Amino acid sequence: MKFRLLVFAFLLFSISNLSAQCSSSHSKAKAVNASYMENDIVDIAAANDDFSTLVAAVKAADLVATLKSKGPFTVFAPVNDAFAKLPAGTVETLLKPENKATLSKILTYHVIAGEFKAEAVIAAIKEAKGGKFNVKTVSGGMLQASIKDGKVILTDENGGVATVVATDVDASNGVIHVIDSVVLPK
Repeated sequence: MKFRLLVFAFLLFSISNLSAQCSSSHSKAKAVNASYMENDIVDIAAANDDFSTLVAAVKAADLVATLKSKGPFTVFAPVNDAFAKLPAGTVETLLKPENKATLSKILTYHVIAGEFKAEAVIAAIKEAKGGKFNVKTVSGGMLQASIKDGKVILTDENGGVATVVATDVDASNGVIHVIDSVVLPK
């Protein structure tokens, strides 16, 4: 009987200790998410090495203040490898001060006014005639969103395509969807 009481007491202590640890981890996760949501689109991109080219381009185009503003924005953010797919020397040329207007047009072609989570984008595609949803970008150009093999595909005005590889990166002023290629306006 004594042994059973000891085992019971030990189990009770272990369960309460485990519960306290889980509760503490949950609180820490909530705190991390809350502080993460205090970061805007630029802060989040700047904190991730995969977006270093995008951040350099945003700075060169003088768009930091715009993308730090209230928004909300939906940004289709190309990773460094996406920029690397462009012809050799393209990024370097675009980053020059004399090409600021062109760079700004390209970057704002990746931005939609308003916040559109992945679920809303997919719903719009499914409701659109022919399964292709056209959306106007901040630059004034159009992007076409469709679904292929279960993935959202963006087609630019030149027929270039990008695949959305990560979705719903929440920011204080919108949402980021990660793409694997740079989309280009006409």
